Amino acid sequence: MSTNSTPQLESLEGIVERITFHSDESGYTVARFKVPRTPDLVTIIGNFAQIEAGQTLKLSGIWRDHPKFGQQFQVTQYRETKPATLTGMEKYLGSGLIKGVGPVTAKRIVAHFGLETLDVIENQIERLLEVPGIAHKRVKMIQSAWEKQKAIKEVMVFLQGHGVSTTYAVKIFKQYGDAAIAKVTENPYQLAADIYGIGFVTADTLARNLGIEPGSEFRYRAGIVHVLGEAAEDGHCFLPFEELVEQTVKRLAIDDHQPQKNAIARLIQQMGQLNELVLESSPDQLLCYKPSFFQTEQNLAQRLRQQLTSPVTVDLPRVRRWLLRFREKTGIELSEQQQQAVEIAASERVLVLTGGPGCGKTFTTRTIVALWKAMGFSIALAAPTGRAAQRLSEMTGQPASTLHRLLEFDPKTFGFKHDESNPMEADAIVVDEASMLDLFLAYSLMKAVKPEAQLLLVGDIDQLPSVGPGNVLRDLIVSQCVPVARLTQVFRQAQASQIVTNAHQINLGKYPQLESVSLTPRSDCLWLGAPEPDYGVQGIMELLTDVIPQLGFNPTTDVQVLSPSTRGVVGTRNLNQVLQNLLNPPSASKAEVVRGGTILRVGDRLIQRVNDYQREVFNGDLGVIVAIDNEEQEIRVQFDQRQVTYDYADLLEVDLAWAVTIHKSQGSEYPVVVLPLFPQHYLMLSRNLLYTGLTRAKRLAVIVGPKKAVAMAVNQVKDQKRYTGLAWRLSGKVLR
Repeated sequence: MSTNSTPQLESLEGIVERITFHSDESGYTVARFKVPRTPDLVTIIGNFAQIEAGQTLKLSGIWRDHPKFGQQFQVTQYRETKPATLTGMEKYLGSGLIKGVGPVTAKRIVAHFGLETLDVIENQIERLLEVPGIAHKRVKMIQSAWEKQKAIKEVMVFLQGHGVSTTYAVKIFKQYGDAAIAKVTENPYQLAADIYGIGFVTADTLARNLGIEPGSEFRYRAGIVHVLGEAAEDGHCFLPFEELVEQTVKRLAIDDHQPQKNAIARLIQQMGQLNELVLESSPDQLLCYKPSFFQTEQNLAQRLRQQLTSPVTVDLPRVRRWLLRFREKTGIELSEQQQQAVEIAASERVLVLTGGPGCGKTFTTRTIVALWKAMGFSIALAAPTGRAAQRLSEMTGQPASTLHRLLEFDPKTFGFKHDESNPMEADAIVVDEASMLDLFLAYSLMKAVKPEAQLLLVGDIDQLPSVGPGNVLRDLIVSQCVPVARLTQVFRQAQASQIVTNAHQINLGKYPQLESVSLTPRSDCLWLGAPEPDYGVQGIMELLTDVIPQLGFNPTTDVQVLSPSTRGVVGTRNLNQVLQNLLNPPSASKAEVVRGGTILRVGDRLIQRVNDYQREVFNGDLGVIVAIDNEEQEIRVQFDQRQVTYDYADLLEVDLAWAVTIHKSQGSEYPVVVLPLFPQHYLMLSRNLLYTGLTRAKRLAVIVGPKKAVAMAVNQVKDQKRYTGLAWRLSGKVLR
C-alpha cells in the first residue's frame, strides 16, 4: 500500500506589505504578505519576475515549516490583480510605479477618489487637480509617467513572462523603445552586450524560453564572446586558443546538451576569418582577442614607441644646479635614487617612477613638478580616481583632476574630446596611481599626449593590478623599453610607521609585526584575533563602536572596512548590511528606498560600480547619500565637491560602501583601515592583496582574523598572471 505524499496546493490572496529580499538576477524573493481578515503577516518565498510593496497578488503554493524562520508560504505560481482596497491602492501608487507619486501623494489621491482612483488616473487624469497639493505641473508629470507605464506594459508582460525582472525590463525598454520585443526575439544574446547588469546567463535563459536551441550557432557565438568577456573581467586581454575552447565548452554545457570541442574550435577559426575575433600566432600557441582589445593593445604600443623615440633637448648641468638650489631652499636632501629620477624625468619623454611606501615617491614627484614649472612647462596632473587626484593636488600644490576629466569625456560621441587630432596642450603630464591604468584608459591617455610632451607615470608595482583588462604598469617595466626609476630606500621618518615597515616585510615574504588591539597602542598596525568569521564580524562591530572612537577616530567618516571578497560572512555583502545597521540605522528622519533587496538610506556611504560618463562618476568613486525623493524617484549622492542625481532605474550602478573589496580600494587612502582576513578567503589571499589593503591606511590599520590567514596571504605569491601582449609589442616583436 502506498500513500501520495505530494503536498496539496493552496491559494492566498492579499497585498505585499514589504520586500525582505529580492534578487534581480534570479527573481528569488522573501516578502511579507497581508491576507485579509488574518491578524499576522505571512512570509512568502518564491521566484517573482516583478514584485513591489502594495501589489495585490493571487498566489498558489504550499505551506512549509522552516527550522529557523517558522511557517512560510512557498509560492509556485502567482498573478497580479488590481488592488481592491484603499490600503492596497495607496501602497500600489506609492511603491515607485509612477514618477511623481510617492507615498504622501498616493495617500492624498486615494483619500480623495477612494476605489475609483485607478479609473480616474486612466480615464480622467485632469481630475487629479481636485486633490489638495497637486498642481498642473504634477498632473502632467503623472500623466506622462502613467502613459509610459502603459507603453511599456506590453514589453513588461512579454519579458516577465520569460523570466526577466522588472528592473531589467525597464532598462531593456529604455534601450530599445517600441522595438524591444522584436530586438529581444531576434537576438536575446544582444542584451548581454547592450545592457549593464544583464549577463550571458540571463540572456541564455531568455533565449531558451524563446525556443533557441542549445546547440545553435547563435548560442555558441555568444558563448565564445562571453568567455572572452569574463576573461577581460579577470584582467586578461586575450585567451590562448585551447583555453578559450575549454572554457567555452564548460560554459555552454547544460543538462541536456554538451558542446563538442571541435565544433567550438571550428567556430572560433571561422569567427577569426570573419574578423569577429583576431587570432594571432605566437611561437607557442594561438592567441584569441576580441578585435577592440587587439587593436587597442597594438596601437598603445605603437604610440608609446613613437613617444619614446622623440628626442628631448635638455641642459643636464643646468638641471643639477637647479636641484642644488631647490635642496638648499627646501632643506630636504634627495637620495641618489631620487636625484636620478628627477634627471631622467627632465631628459626623457616617458618615465615610470615606482617604489613602495616611505621610499619618497611623493617628494620625488613634487620635485619633478617644481622642476618642470621652473622650466616654463604647462603641467597637467591626474589620477584614475577622484581621491587619488585630490591627494596628488595636495602633495604638489597644483590642481589635479581625474583622468576622465582631464581627457574631457564627450557624451555625444561616448569618447574623449582629447585624442590624436585634439591633444592636450600640456607640455608635461603626471599620472599618479598608474598601477590602476587598464588597457583602454592607458591608450586614451597616450592618444591625447602631444608628441613633444613629457609623461611621468607614478605607481607602486607591488600593488594589485588594474580592475580593468591589462597590466599596463608592469608591462611597461618588464618590456625594458621604457625608462624606469625604482625607489627602494625607506626613509628614516617613514620607518617610524609600522604600516610602512610591515608593507615592506610582506613584500619580502616575511610575517608582519602586529600588536594586539588595545586602547593605548604603541603601533599604527594592530591585530584583533578572531578564530572564525562570525567572531570577526563581532570584533569589527566592537572596534567601530568602542575601540576606534576611543582612539580619536570617527567610525562613520574615518574608517573603511576592506575585505578580500564580496561573499561569505566577512565578505562585503554581509558586512555592508551589518555596518549599515550599526553606523546608519533606520530612523523616522531618514528617507530610504529598497532596490534589489538592498536598503539605501540617507547617510549611507556608496561606491560607484561602473564608469558613468554622463554623470562623470567612475568605477570605485565613493559618495554619501544626502537625499532620497520618493516622489521624483531620485537619490542625490555627494561625491567629493559635487552632488550627482540617480533615477531609481539606475541604482544598479551603485552599492553600499561601508565595506568594499581591497581591489575596489585602489587609488584611495583612509585614516583607518579594518582588514578582515580568514582562511575561508584562501582563493583570494595573496601577498599583493594584503600589501595593497594594508597600504590604504594612513594612520591606523587593524587586521581582524586568525594569524594563520595572515601567514597564508604572506606565503602566497600570486602575481595575478594576466594574458597581455603589451610588453612584447613594445619590445618590437611581431608575432603575426
